[in-house]
Amino acid sequence: MEKLAGWVSLVLCVYGLKAAFVNSTCVFPFMYGDVVYHNCISVHSSYDWCSLDKKFQGRWRYCTGKDPPVCVFPFFFRKKLFHRCTKEGYILNRSWCSLTKNYNDDRKWKQCSPYQ
Repeated sequence: MEKLAGWVSLVLCVYGLKAAFVNSTCVFPFMYGDVVYHNCISVHSSYDWCSLDKKFQGRWRYCTGKDPPVCVFPFFFRKKLFHRCTKEGYILNRSWCSLTKNYNDDRKWKQCSPYQ
């Protein structure tokens, strides 16, 4: 009976932690090791994950389709300040945005919706 009580305690503890982690929001950008990441990563994992802290402290969760990197507005590109997605500088005539405040320094970006 004592072993059963121990297992029940462990399950409740893990279940409680899982609930807290699953409902937590990914933090972008986050630092893992000496590298700054602006989106979900699969480092040391078969599945994409994200940190729940700005500097990884062991708290993480698996990413979902609702965890894409987020555009940062306004952002600098070349010598201009942009307040929305732009097609400037992208040869495929698609809109894009920066994932940091200064694209010139960081070169982190993503495509925007084709309707923007």
